[in-house]
Amino acid sequence: MSKNFRVLASVALAASLAATSACSSTRDESSSSTGGSTSNLIGIAMPTRSLERWNNDGAHLDGLLKKAGYTTSLQYADNKVDQQITQLENMINQNPKVLVVASIDGTALGPVLDKAAKANVKVIAYDRLINGSPNVDYYATFDNYLVGKLQGQFIEEKLGLKDGKGPFNLEPFAGSSDDNNAKFFFNGAWDVLKPYVESGKLVIPSGKKIAGEEDWKTVSITGWKSETAQAEMDNRINSFYTGGKKVNVVLSPNDSLALGIAQSLESKGYKPGADYPIITGQDADLANVKNIIADKQAMTVWKDTRTLGDQVAKMVDAIVKGGTVETNDTKTYNNGVKVVPAYLLPPVVVVKDEIKAKLVDSGFYTADKLGL
Repeated sequence: MSKNFRVLASVALAASLAATSACSSTRDESSSSTGGSTSNLIGIAMPTRSLERWNNDGAHLDGLLKKAGYTTSLQYADNKVDQQITQLENMINQNPKVLVVASIDGTALGPVLDKAAKANVKVIAYDRLINGSPNVDYYATFDNYLVGKLQGQFIEEKLGLKDGKGPFNLEPFAGSSDDNNAKFFFNGAWDVLKPYVESGKLVIPSGKKIAGEEDWKTVSITGWKSETAQAEMDNRINSFYTGGKKVNVVLSPNDSLALGIAQSLESKGYKPGADYPIITGQDADLANVKNIIADKQAMTVWKDTRTLGDQVAKMVDAIVKGGTVETNDTKTYNNGVKVVPAYLLPPVVVVKDEIKAKLVDSGFYTADKLGL
């Protein structure tokens, strides 16, 4: 989507939403009260400020709705489930029209969403599916299985696995086990890579065995923390890469983990060059894009979260107006109680020579910010 088109789309959406609500207020993200009228209040619950992408997501959606005339309550929960539940309860007490929730633990929100349903508050799960509750009305996300598949295909192509090349030493990582998306990311990649593991073209020196559907949890990194991924990579290198054995490729599901993995490799003497391991990623975080430029990460799967925010704002508008909420997937996302109608957006692979065309020309980053 071009920058000009996005601006025009945002202006058009703002004009549409303004017809619904004439009230607007500035919202302190850490406050528990809302200024101005709350007759068209929209609650936005984000998991944490510790990851760059959630700051961007929250600010974009909050800003778009505010400019359109909605009153908003934007809250960050510091990756603490109890804190997010309390924030949601406070929002529900303010009689919002809609709650947009990027959950910390997708299995822990059932009781508070029961309260939302009793108050006739609609719920949109934002990027992370909320599990075990019938009170999730819609889900907006990127095609998470495709994210992983793109990572797997990138590894397949870069190593020449289809052409029979190998063996290569692979270290697989997965995201936080309490995040429903982590399973989709890993399975998308593993469906591509598993045949090469079974044929011996990909070898896992650390001995991590991923055979069953839930075995991805054996390589998961709780909380998506860079420092945990770094410590885990340190341990694998120290324990299994002796006598000149080298890591050739690391399946990292996102940029936060990739950052820690790269720091581990650097501390163990790996330097950018022909023999530097392939490291995958996701989110196009600033530090990771700079690592791609410096040849310390091979790729990232970019999910332009501005488009996700744009889509969620349209869904909010349709709910408030009593219109039809647009979805494009009514089969995939079963939360254990129901299949949640979803809108999926396409992710995009970004490599070094595409950074300007995809990330700078689209306005996602400025060239100066990336040092280009």
